[in-house]
Amino acid sequence: MQDWARELGFSQIGVAGVDLSSAEPGLIQWLGQGFHGDMHYMQAHGLKRARPAELVPGTVSVITVRMDYLPRDTPAGWQAVEWSRLERPGEAIVSVYARGRDYHKVLRARLQKLSDRIAAEVGPFGHRVFTDSAPVLEAELASRSGQGWRGKHTLVLSREAGSMFFLGEIYVDLALEPTAPVSAHCGSCQACSDACPTGAIVAPQRVDARRCISYLTIEHAGAIPEELRPLLANRIYGCDDCQLACPWNKFAQPSRLPDFDARGGLVGAQLAQLFAWDEDTFLRCTEGSPIRRIGHVRWLRNIAVALGNAWRETGEPLLEQALRSRSAHPEALVREHVQWALAQRAPASALH
Repeated sequence: MQDWARELGFSQIGVAGVDLSSAEPGLIQWLGQGFHGDMHYMQAHGLKRARPAELVPGTVSVITVRMDYLPRDTPAGWQAVEWSRLERPGEAIVSVYARGRDYHKVLRARLQKLSDRIAAEVGPFGHRVFTDSAPVLEAELASRSGQGWRGKHTLVLSREAGSMFFLGEIYVDLALEPTAPVSAHCGSCQACSDACPTGAIVAPQRVDARRCISYLTIEHAGAIPEELRPLLANRIYGCDDCQLACPWNKFAQPSRLPDFDARGGLVGAQLAQLFAWDEDTFLRCTEGSPIRRIGHVRWLRNIAVALGNAWRETGEPLLEQALRSRSAHPEALVREHVQWALAQRAPASALH
């Protein structure tokens, strides 16, 4: 199975059992504290996440995979390159994973092909493939099956590949031998929590999504809390800071697939340029991209915040012009964030 997985672009494959009962108390506590924000589907699915055989009746094993996603042309010292983007406030930052093709599409198709290969070998079997697409405890299953350990930022970490990879699963009705988990290697390091701009990593392996920039710019549908807006800086879709700070990511591996190569027009793009996209342009430029799922209104909301932060820092007139072009936008969500951004005018002392 390892050879088949590698042929399909997966970096590693493992097997986990379906008894995740030891993970249930932590899940219940996390939901009880409201750390899921307005991701109401997490509350609705409840403990089904920790009970694979309830989600897919007949499941007795879970095949797990990981797929590296750094673009093929990622340079050595890529973390420093990414940090430097924060030094150019007028430049938009999109999370590395979202610069290429939608990973849901890539992984799902290849997981199905892997399932077909297994069926050709053992005969028809019951299965269902997942990649961040259902109530599945992905990181828990991945860590139990030896893909890595849970870092303090909750992401799975591998000594060979850091954390810059996607996870996927195949729930199967086959009794497979589980692969051994690996030991944790974070030690006393807390670089991820120290680096989080909003303090979203409230304890080791505990993230309050309501403060997480990835959540705020992607999952959250309403207004971004005003006290957090300045902390978003020029990040308009997702945030990689906890991963950029992690020492293990010096071992992160480029993908072998072209799918995750950065699309033209996203890396290094100016905020004002992206803010000018009308809805048709947004849909055209994000076709096949994970970015499309937030829609044009949230796209403008996020960029308005980033423009306000850049306007406060630089006083660049072009940024004010861009914001004023949307001050009468028909959506109240956009107008409110534009008004906030315009009020962030740089103090005169910063303009000299």
